[in-house]
Amino acid sequence: MAPESVSISRRREDVVAQLTSERFDLLVIGAGAIGSATAWAAARAGARVAVVDAHDLAGATSSASSKLLHGGLRYLAMGDLRLVREAHHERWFNATVVAPHLVEPLPFVVPLAGSRLESARLRTGVALYGALSRWRDGHSGGVALAEAQRRAPGLAIDRLRGALVYHDHRTDDARLTLSALSAAAALGACVANHLEVVALPNAGGRIVGAELRDQLSGATIEVQATTVVNATGPWVDHVRLLEDPQAAPSVRLAKGVHLLLDCDEPWSAAVTTPLPDGRVTFAIPWHGKLMLGTTDTPYDGDPAVVAADDQDEHQILREAAISLLPETIRPERIRARFAGLRVLPLGDGKTSGARRETVISRGRGGMLSVAGGKLTTWLHIGAQVAAEALPAFAAVPPGPVPSAVDPIGFAGELAGRFPTVSEAVRARLIRRYGADAVAILTRAGGSPTYLAEAPELLTAEIMHLVDHEWVVDADDAIRRTGLWINGPVSAPVRAELARLVAQQV
Repeated sequence: MAPESVSISRRREDVVAQLTSERFDLLVIGAGAIGSATAWAAARAGARVAVVDAHDLAGATSSASSKLLHGGLRYLAMGDLRLVREAHHERWFNATVVAPHLVEPLPFVVPLAGSRLESARLRTGVALYGALSRWRDGHSGGVALAEAQRRAPGLAIDRLRGALVYHDHRTDDARLTLSALSAAAALGACVANHLEVVALPNAGGRIVGAELRDQLSGATIEVQATTVVNATGPWVDHVRLLEDPQAAPSVRLAKGVHLLLDCDEPWSAAVTTPLPDGRVTFAIPWHGKLMLGTTDTPYDGDPAVVAADDQDEHQILREAAISLLPETIRPERIRARFAGLRVLPLGDGKTSGARRETVISRGRGGMLSVAGGKLTTWLHIGAQVAAEALPAFAAVPPGPVPSAVDPIGFAGELAGRFPTVSEAVRARLIRRYGADAVAILTRAGGSPTYLAEAPELLTAEIMHLVDHEWVVDADDAIRRTGLWINGPVSAPVRAELARLVAQQV
């Protein structure tokens, strides 16, 4: 039997009041993957933790990645075997312990279309990649072209001299981040979105908390904390300037764009196509769509307005055309496009060649700033930051998040308990919410109702999101439910979501 849903906070106003009335051991600014992992690690250690974000939880880079927990095939070319081995361990730990409903194994096909020397190099790399993973995923190496196309129906095998296969894991990055925040909250952490840091109060030369502006009410509140961690991703240097107006830049940014396309038949594998400039382009099956990307271009604008443009779209389609059939990547198949920002260490050269290293620095006021790294090692980074921020607290290894379930076994359980709900709806709820699907379906009752304007969504689902996942408006609900992957959400859908959220609040 799966664990029951954990009640986090039924009203945002209560959370904001709690932020102002208590003193915290640790305040984490930024509720992306790294911030959530840091908060969860600190809460496991017994610290009193608060987490705030200027926008929505997992609303920026941590919902705009390539959706992969992977060993990093390209790091083999850099000779970084230790990093690849560590990443293999982390992806398996996430899939088998932390969140099996959110992290699943996925084969990757590598088309061989270049010279014999290049093909030989790729064969060696894929073989080594499999060895570093201890072959836990199965065979890594050559695969027949017919089998490659069966797994990836859009693969243009007539252009290829052969194909390889290796294995990584696919995830839902935003849901993974939310699961860690829920796990932290279940241990007593105070979590709130739409609170922007505007000042960092200083006493005796040390930062002692943060002054926050409530983006919803316009009110300003102050949170007291012994230690502050700045995990704001692309905004990391902006927050560092609040601590020290003379602080020099610590990172650079690169924009990554992805497209989501309709596909005629399901793919059971992704495609990794090496590009002449040393990058790779992916075609990944994700939530019933085909995700293409990514780009890697320097970015120096406002992180809040980063967006995919037509030039990005043309580049992605052009690179995908190297190995995919024209009918698979027709522009009219595009349903959505999204952009995120990678945070990279300072350095010269192209951003595409930069190592995805974590940048950790301590400011003159004692604030610990962290940015960058790989989604794959998010838990390791969070534990490292928590240990450095709170040396007096003993580290506790991560276990499963409260919603963690084996999706296959859990599907049979739900089928027996909720026979009036279709298999497709049950499967979607399990993959998105894990054990919390029980609470949603129980709330829905024997005759569940669906949204009039978005009939794939349960009314009870929206109510659950308000009560347990910090949803305060229609945009938050759209991000939690994944409605955005089908393209721009219509005004009637937004209006219905806003009405339901307002009723529940």
